[in-house]
Amino acid sequence: MKLKDKYKKELLPRLIEELKLKNKLEAPKMVKVVLNVGFGRCNKDKVFIANVVSGLEKITGQKPILTKAKKSISSFKIREGMIIGACVTLRKDMMYDFVEKLIKVTFPRVRDFRGISDKSVDRGGNITIGFKEHIAFPEISSDEIENLFGLEISIHTTAKTRKEGLALFEMLEFPFKKDK
Repeated sequence: MKLKDKYKKELLPRLIEELKLKNKLEAPKMVKVVLNVGFGRCNKDKVFIANVVSGLEKITGQKPILTKAKKSISSFKIREGMIIGACVTLRKDMMYDFVEKLIKVTFPRVRDFRGISDKSVDRGGNITIGFKEHIAFPEISSDEIENLFGLEISIHTTAKTRKEGLALFEMLEFPFKKDK
C-alpha cells in the first residue's frame, strides 16, 4: 500500500484517536518536503554545481532551483546575487513517494545509522534531517560519482505542536532512536 493511501485509511483515524481531535482536518499531515544543498567553498566550481544539480535531479525527479545570496559577505567571499546553493520542493504525490522511499530504502542504506534523534522535530512539528553523503539514495550509483555532497531534508507539516509532529512521524514509521 502506498504511503498516501496508508495515511488516509489507517493513520488518520489513529492520529485523531491518539491526539483526541474533533475533526479529521485538525489532524497533522505533511505539506511539503524541501531538499537543500549548500555549495560552500565550491560555489565557483561549475563542474561541482553541475554534479549537485544532476544528483538532486536523480534523487527527486525534479529540476532544482539554484539559490542566490541575498547579501554580500566579505569574510566568506560572497557577493550579492552569487549562486550559493540548490533547492528542490516536493508536494503532493511526489512528496509521499519520496518520504516512503526515504523511510524504507534510504535510511537502511546510510552507513552507521542508529536512528533519527527525536530532537530533530522542532516546536512547529516539522523535522529536519541532514545527510553527510548523497550516495545513500538508491538512484545514485557509486560508480559515476565525482564529488560527494551533503544535503538537508526538511519535512513541513500542519502540526501545531512538537507532540503532534512526533506522533505523525512515529506513525509514518520514521526510525527514531530508542531511549536506553
